[in-house]
Parts: sequence; structure tokens; C-alpha cells
Amino acid sequence: MYQAPQHNRYRRFSAPLSSALKSSHNTNSVPVRTGDTVRVMRGDYKGFEGKVNRVDRRKYRIFVEGVSMEKVDGSTVLIPIHPSKVMITHLNLDDKWRKEILKRKGGVSEKDELAKEKPIEEAESKPPKKKRKRKKKTRKTTTAESGGE
Repeated sequence: MYQAPQHNRYRRFSAPLSSALKSSHNTNSVPVRTGDTVRVMRGDYKGFEGKVNRVDRRKYRIFVEGVSMEKVDGSTVLIPIHPSKVMITHLNLDDKWRKEILKRKGGVSEKDELAKEKPIEEAESKPPKKKRKRKKKTRKTTTAESGGE
């Protein structure tokens, strides 16, 4: 996992979508990117919602605005969160490639639309195919093979 190339690491950054986004994009999960709004689902910051500030592909962590702690010297540091522990509530669709990915991943393609438009009568007119029963292969063992007497 830690020796994976960058394009494979990207896919491991997937996080589930909120129910509203699931229904609108017809997909369950999408890799998290900078600019997405996420809700933390696990840990001390459970329920907190904020914008993704940074994505660290080397350590498999994301940084969310507001999820931070104050150090002893007074400076604030963002806390790293694993992307599987968040839920995406708003997608950053500024990138045209990401729109294409969503369309391809969960959207209805032209082939699906044409299949829906076909009359149902054609499918019903054909009789259903019968499944063939396959014979079970029995293994014959002899006393010489089994080592018995």
C-alpha cells in the first residue's frame, strides 16, 4: 500500500457520498479532493463539517478546515484524518475531468437510455432460458491411491 504509485493511491482516497449526492450522481463513493466539503464520521471530531484543505497522498490522510488543535507554543495545527472516516456532503466540480468521471461512473449512458426505450413486449415474448443441470464429477479412489489396504 505504501509503495503504490500515485494514480493507485488516488483511488484509495474514496469516501462515501451523502444520501442527497448518492441519489443525484447515482454512485456511492468518490475520491476526496481539495475543496470538497466533508463531515467527519469517526473520532473526537465526529459530526464536524468543513472544507478539505489539503490531501496528503504519501501518508493517506486529508486535512479539514477547523479540525485542528492548539500546540503548547500557541500555534494551531491541522489534524490528519483518514478519508474513509469522512462523508462527502458537497463536491467540488470545478474540474471538467471530475464531472466526466462522475458521469461515467454513475450517470446514465446513452446505451442505458436506449435499452430503457425498447418495448417491454420484445423481452416478454421470448421464453425464459432453462438452466442445464450439470453432473457432479465423482472421484474414484482405489486402495492403491488412498494408501489403504
